[in-house]
Amino acid sequence: MRLAKYSIGIGDRFGRQGKAQLAALIKAKARGVSIVPVWNKSHREHSTIGSAPGDVRADADAAVRACRWTDPYFVDADHIAMGNVDLFMASSDFFTLDVADFTGRAADEADITAFVQKHRGYVGSLAVPGIEETLEVSENQIRAIASRFLLAVKEAAKIYRHIEAAKGAENFVTEVSMDETDRPQTPVEMFFILAAIADYGIPAQTIAPKFSGRFNKGVDYDGDVARFAKEFAQDLAVIKLAVRQFHLPENLKLSVHSGSDKFSIYGSMREAMARFDAGLHLKTAGTTWLEEVVGLALAGGAGLAMAKEIYAKALARRDELAAPYATVIDIDEAALPSSQSVDRWDGRTFAAALKHDASCEAYNVHFRQLLHVAYKVAAEMGDRYLQALDENEAIIAQNVASNIYDRHIAAIFVGR
Repeated sequence: MRLAKYSIGIGDRFGRQGKAQLAALIKAKARGVSIVPVWNKSHREHSTIGSAPGDVRADADAAVRACRWTDPYFVDADHIAMGNVDLFMASSDFFTLDVADFTGRAADEADITAFVQKHRGYVGSLAVPGIEETLEVSENQIRAIASRFLLAVKEAAKIYRHIEAAKGAENFVTEVSMDETDRPQTPVEMFFILAAIADYGIPAQTIAPKFSGRFNKGVDYDGDVARFAKEFAQDLAVIKLAVRQFHLPENLKLSVHSGSDKFSIYGSMREAMARFDAGLHLKTAGTTWLEEVVGLALAGGAGLAMAKEIYAKALARRDELAAPYATVIDIDEAALPSSQSVDRWDGRTFAAALKHDASCEAYNVHFRQLLHVAYKVAAEMGDRYLQALDENEAIIAQNVASNIYDRHIAAIFVGR
């Protein structure tokens, strides 16, 4: 299977918004830009909600049929490891191999030495088209990079071979994810990580590196925008060179695990993609759940009452709900409105506080982050929550589709 130039990670917590998400991609295609949808849902999300990987395949297939979508689409086993990959084997045809836990753990000395010997020809000055400064490479540097990353790549290869044995090499797309590490990879590190991926025979079509700054869930990028722009462009340049040097798949591209809504960096991403004629895989599905809550609030009546109930329960359980996401949220508890205050809000006030519009005085980034991790509360409501989604499908679908198209697709892939 071959992943096209542009792709986007979609899907949703409760499997109800596939048609609305595809509507955004259909709109993009009408404007001349083809973007491949990749439904994704992590093992953690399945565990929280009580769903199974096969449910995502069923949701995707149903949405594709309903929308008469005839282009390719994929179902991602998102952030899987050797311990849970088999759960996704039957239903997925895209596998995000998460090997961050192996980064920084030293590989066997023999493996490190062999890697250094194979690639010592790059010692000296390395010119990367698209990077202004020449990269200086030493043998000690190659050894240090191998010590830090080689075991992680070896683990990715182990997972890849396991999937290949079950599904066949041509029947799935492979992504290597190294974004959940403690610091960004330098251009030299990225170059030799890709060398290792090639050495271990992993036909990666996307790679997710770590960038500087914070990629908190559901809110804008928190960091130096200029620094991010430089890192992103450098990674594109290194990938382009590595594809030629190491005979990696020619469609290899960056995957940005954005946590959604990184509006302040979208412009620099689009500019760099145009400059390098590069593709992109953007994972940005998480805020679909928030658009459901926005829609319930705007619907008023029972929908608004449910949105308020979700917030009140989330506020009471904020430590529990936030704990699994501690590294990707920053919630100031003092900035959270009381449940009594929220109970007096009308639907527009609730929606304004939740919807990501930094120009709106009512927008509350802390309120939004708490609700982002509160989907467990809705899951515990069971059929009552799902029935509310069905009863308010029209307004929710409008929010979901416009959020994905206007705020993400138009900004990065289409151009405003």
